[in-house]
Amino acid sequence: MGLARYDLLVKNGTLVQPWTGEIRADLAVRDGVVAAIGDDLPASDAEEVLDARGRVVLPGAVDAHFHLGIYRPLGVDAAEETRSSLVGGVTSVLSYFRTGEHYLNRTGPYAEILPEVLKAVEGRAHTDYGFHLAPMDSAQIGEIPALVADSGVSSFKYYMFYKGFNLSADSRDARGFRMTGEGEEYDLGHLYQLMEAVAAADAARPDGRVSLSLHCEQAELMRLFIERVRAAGDPQTLRAYSEARPPLTERVAIGEAATLAHATGCPVNLLHLSSAEALDAARAARAASPGADLRTEVTLHHLCLDHESLDAAGAGLGGKVNPPIRTAADNEALWAGVLDGTVDWVASDHACCMEESKGDALWPALPGFGGTALLYPLLLSEGYHRRGLPLRRIAELVSATPAAAYGLTGRKGSLMVGHDADLVVVDLDAEHTVTPDLLLSGQDHCPFAGHSVRGWPSATVLRGRIAYRDGEVTGPPQGRYLTR
Repeated sequence: MGLARYDLLVKNGTLVQPWTGEIRADLAVRDGVVAAIGDDLPASDAEEVLDARGRVVLPGAVDAHFHLGIYRPLGVDAAEETRSSLVGGVTSVLSYFRTGEHYLNRTGPYAEILPEVLKAVEGRAHTDYGFHLAPMDSAQIGEIPALVADSGVSSFKYYMFYKGFNLSADSRDARGFRMTGEGEEYDLGHLYQLMEAVAAADAARPDGRVSLSLHCEQAELMRLFIERVRAAGDPQTLRAYSEARPPLTERVAIGEAATLAHATGCPVNLLHLSSAEALDAARAARAASPGADLRTEVTLHHLCLDHESLDAAGAGLGGKVNPPIRTAADNEALWAGVLDGTVDWVASDHACCMEESKGDALWPALPGFGGTALLYPLLLSEGYHRRGLPLRRIAELVSATPAAAYGLTGRKGSLMVGHDADLVVVDLDAEHTVTPDLLLSGQDHCPFAGHSVRGWPSATVLRGRIAYRDGEVTGPPQGRYLTR
């Protein structure tokens, strides 16, 4: 046989194109990119054939909210948690990183720290990866133009509750937690200054979006509600945690952030909206500033988990997360936002956190848990099968829209010719009950355990190479850093 025209041919599947719909076609890959889409492309033209008969082929997911190395060494997390991503059809992860406690437990200029982060992850990731960075002091705000121009970082972050609390909300020593010096405030003044810098960087890049992602919970209100929960007997439940950081804290923080975004012209992303109230606040913010670039994210756990069910099942504190898991009514309100287009994308907010770091005491328990392996499966199961969410819209929610928001248009988020050949072959009828083992993560527990989920990837392809097939990772890590 002579030299094959294509490296890989995905045959007999139904391609799901974001913004377009479903197409019965074969897809051919050469040199890591989609080279041809056509009717009945000859198998003899390809080095390798992946038969997708009876299956759908979706663009690889871009999991836009991830935390590599927050509780474990960066290299370990990169290897084990991006391996878990392949199970969920995720081919790119965008991970948040900040200085201070957790991660590298230090502070300093990103010009020194980012190269260390990249070195720790290099050669270990099973997906492509990028980083969003959080400027924690004014010197780091000053680094934004260089980070955009030289490091390909196009998104930044501000955590509204770090004004008054640490990550677990068991300490008010926020400055010690952030490791910032005397006189370095992390207040609305810092946020305003940060938005000015991001807006300026965005204006200087007409070819791409530079944006600020926001964790919206209001610290002064949290202080009051946490005190009330502790005074009322301090139950060690997920319900108590939700009552200590109620949706009102989200609503007020979104109002503050949207007002400053309007004043500065800063493109913003409202992260992990957890409640009906937060979603209403986002709608109100959009209505108040029709021209503003304000995008919204929800997570799998805020769509699919509620504290009543987890507490009733005796699930313990494995589901502690910021913002907290809410009620079943909030789940339904968020699904309604997904269905009506209010929600721009869905992500996992994956943070590998072991059971021993949860314990049985609410306040010291570390927040967060993994979910990247469930990104496509839960949207297919709960969205497509249960609520009639079209496959095209699911591909937009987990692939095309986050790719566009974070500077990956033209490379990720589509099956069109010329794009990276990141794709996932899905068996819409495959049904599995979630267990930690199924997810191939380093994490030893899972708040989604026991859920029966219908619609699973049978193969995940990264830049034309089959990286995962039939429950197993098929080769060494091939992920590359994404300059955006």
